[in-house]
Amino acid sequence: MSWTAAGLVVVLLLAVIVRLPWAGDLGMHAATLQRLRHDPLHPGNPLVDADTPSPYYSPWMLLLGLLARASGWSVFVVLRIAAVAGLALLVTGVWRYVRTLSAHRAAPALGLLSLLLVWGTTAYTWSGFPGLGSLALTVSYPSTFALGLAFHLWAWLTTALRDPGGGWARWLGLGAVWAAILLCHQFTGVVASIGALATLLAVRRPRTVPWPKLAAALLLAAVVLAAWPYYDFFALLGTGDDLADTHRGLYRDWAVRYGLVAAGVAALAARLRRARRDPLVLFFALGLLFVAAGWLIARYSWGRALPAALIPAQLALAVEALEAGRRWLRLLWAVLLTGVLVTGAWVQSGTLGYVLPREALPAPAEARYREPWNGYHWITPWVRYGDVVLAEKHPARRIPAYGPYTVAPGYPDVFLPDADRRTAAVERYFTPGTPAAVRRGIERTYGVRWVVDAYRVLDDTGLRRVATGPDGHVLYRAPGP
Repeated sequence: MSWTAAGLVVVLLLAVIVRLPWAGDLGMHAATLQRLRHDPLHPGNPLVDADTPSPYYSPWMLLLGLLARASGWSVFVVLRIAAVAGLALLVTGVWRYVRTLSAHRAAPALGLLSLLLVWGTTAYTWSGFPGLGSLALTVSYPSTFALGLAFHLWAWLTTALRDPGGGWARWLGLGAVWAAILLCHQFTGVVASIGALATLLAVRRPRTVPWPKLAAALLLAAVVLAAWPYYDFFALLGTGDDLADTHRGLYRDWAVRYGLVAAGVAALAARLRRARRDPLVLFFALGLLFVAAGWLIARYSWGRALPAALIPAQLALAVEALEAGRRWLRLLWAVLLTGVLVTGAWVQSGTLGYVLPREALPAPAEARYREPWNGYHWITPWVRYGDVVLAEKHPARRIPAYGPYTVAPGYPDVFLPDADRRTAAVERYFTPGTPAAVRRGIERTYGVRWVVDAYRVLDDTGLRRVATGPDGHVLYRAPGP
């Protein structure tokens, strides 16, 4: 039964991938692929016409960009391929890691269901947070690929520690995988690191750990991180918390966002009574400590490590329902797990809206379904690759997916030195009443060829209307020099 349910959920996610609903950072990743397919050696900034590095140029995205370049497929086709690969990596990674925790046949399936459904009483979407609804919108992101690698890393490390006689290649491979995770998605890299540390601390006889091989793995990872040519990984460690306001929300509304995970915390408590060095308990404790530290020192981006506390609790609940000591206790845990899984499925039923027509959705799913964004394919008959489009924040998050640049990036960019000046210029341009001469000056400064007015605020007759999009957004041609 558990395998059937897990299979149905995976089929649902595969059906979602066919549609590839647009929300959040999809445009950012599509733009990254556009630059890499155009010039894999010197892609420049993915969003604006500037020669700067970007942390989005990861090994995974480079591989996908080369695939797009060699095949001629559109970036959206390649993103669908990335989604299938990321989902496969995540499912197999969960299967392998749960197998290190339990030999029960149903454990991997229950672990996957728990990971996807045991969250809170309201749907919550964020990359790296693998709830069903969240994963439906982020499955093509590098964060999903990185999280899948993280599960494989934990499984591989656990196996290596149980058989310390393995060769150097195994440990060097672990170091390379860890570096790849950190380069592909830094926040998931933190989660992966916390899980790996918990796995090491759970070793009952530390003397059996092959410390020279572990040191070699860490050294190799450091070398890979330092040698990566597309951006300076270690420079990210010295940047301020530019996303503090965005990430502050991670510390609010815990009861409705993660309330169902309380059942998993109870399962962790049961495991702690049996073994003080339980890997899931240590994983949870380290993750919670890291997130709490972020709150105390106002580094709210550290809240992105919340999966390091949630994942071990979710998996503990699944395993406890199968392996609690007494039969009546297993039955109790199984009833509790069934209850939270059903509740979680009901909460995240809006995911069906990405597969079924809205009118065909059951009432609970229809109430929880959120329409994805519209794309900007309608501008492509006129706007070409490399053209500069002046647009406000939300359109600027989608337009570069088709090849153009925007004046200001739609996302924070720690490597773009004039980001604030660009943002201020866009705000000035779209302020009602701004003189035409000022607008012409902004167009000349940034080489603007096109303007997208999403909110119908422009009254400048110097712009020529070219097309109107599905949301009423208007494409104008800039007058030029």
